[in-house]
Amino acid sequence: MADIKREIERKFEFTPAGRKQQRPPQPPDLTGTGPIAAVRDRGTVRLDAVYYDTPDQRLAADGLTLRRRTGGEDAGWHLKLPVAPGVRDEVRAPLADTVPRSLDALLRSRVRGAGLEPQVTLRSERQVSHLLDADGTLLAELSRDQVRAERGAAVAEWTEVEVELADDGDPALLDAVEKRFRKAGLRVSDAPSKLARALAETGAEPPPRPGPGPADGTAGAHVLAYLREQLDALVAQDPAVRRDLPDSVHQMRVATRRLRSAFATYRRVLERAATDPLREELRWLAAELGADRDREVLFERLRAGLAELPRGLRLGPVTSRLRTWNTTRRSSTRRRAVAALDSARYLALLDALDALLADPPLRPAAARPAARTLPKAVLRDWDRLADRVGTALALDPGEDRDLALHEARKAAKRARYAAEAAAPALGNPARRLARAAKGVQTLLGDHRDGVVARTALHGLAVQATDAGESAFSWGVLYAREEALSARHEQQLPDIWAQASDPGLRASVK
Repeated sequence: MADIKREIERKFEFTPAGRKQQRPPQPPDLTGTGPIAAVRDRGTVRLDAVYYDTPDQRLAADGLTLRRRTGGEDAGWHLKLPVAPGVRDEVRAPLADTVPRSLDALLRSRVRGAGLEPQVTLRSERQVSHLLDADGTLLAELSRDQVRAERGAAVAEWTEVEVELADDGDPALLDAVEKRFRKAGLRVSDAPSKLARALAETGAEPPPRPGPGPADGTAGAHVLAYLREQLDALVAQDPAVRRDLPDSVHQMRVATRRLRSAFATYRRVLERAATDPLREELRWLAAELGADRDREVLFERLRAGLAELPRGLRLGPVTSRLRTWNTTRRSSTRRRAVAALDSARYLALLDALDALLADPPLRPAAARPAARTLPKAVLRDWDRLADRVGTALALDPGEDRDLALHEARKAAKRARYAAEAAAPALGNPARRLARAAKGVQTLLGDHRDGVVARTALHGLAVQATDAGESAFSWGVLYAREEALSARHEQQLPDIWAQASDPGLRASVK
């Protein structure tokens, strides 16, 4: 079973001047640096680690490391996932001969069928010290590592110093340590990890990440760069969804939607015969992920609604019923999302997207300047939004209008994504159009959430009645949602009038 540790650390190396000061070089005494009141020696440990990657080093290219380490208190398999500069999540699993299934799943979106092989072995002699405050509380761990990297016949050796904050440590401590170290002849290491340095110094740096080629100002280069960005986001969110991190499902689904929207919006840049099948597969993936996200959003809305009701209007075991209702659905929707990520269909989709970007099916318009081609595509989506809003506003309140407003919401989202995708080439006019579309999308999204909430509240009321409980509270919430939806519909004409300012549209041309 895997466990997770958030690492916040900073690596240092000795400058040539620092290396001349001592043999072997040692970090300076940090006593009195910031809140550090004492430095306690914790001895020396021998660490041997074998790092694994695909033959084409996909993990290293994305800043991930997978190792099997022996020695020390945390021997086992370690997968390090980048979070931010100097911050990584280390997912650990017990020592075994092969990659544990828990870690293999987190790597699936990158490894796919390529397989994992040993790439380099690092042998380190580590001197460990604990940095303590005046109360003896651990602030950080200081490690001085003498490292030997072995990759076949290639060997590299170096000394580095690492300071890793204790749990809930203050990052400002690292700044104080860095300032002290600079005076003693140490600098922040250029290499983000030991593995990165080992690969560089043994002549095995990972190849450049796949991309669309140089940004030459054409519509094709611009669209391909945007698609690569969204595919990277989709792949990066995969392990976060598997770990059930907050907002991860939402972010992954947004990436699928942006890809789908870009294929539709820029169909004059890329051949539809190649992109239409991918759009359908992305629609499938979004739906599989969406069940869990939609449940999460709906539960939070209903929970907040119950919390806002005065105590006198909360009749019966409404809180426990809602909790049971959510738990029952969550186990199903969560399994559905993870099953999709484990499927061969999903991996085939990722491979197909990579293949399209590697050999894009460009149309003649792709060779034209982005500033000439992209505005037409963006405005087509904007006109599509205008048509759908007009259709919805012409209908009387009721189910047909609710469905029309839902279609308008989807059109607003597509128009927003189109403008955001074009913004690097078109600048502020596209950004303003994106903000206007987002305003319409937000209002219609709130309306749609209310429609879905009413359906759920009706079901909860039926369940309560069948169980001999009062359905009164569910009815009160239903009426509130109905009134809120009516208010959104009343606000739409004004919101749309502001968004559809002819000057805003004209500025994109």
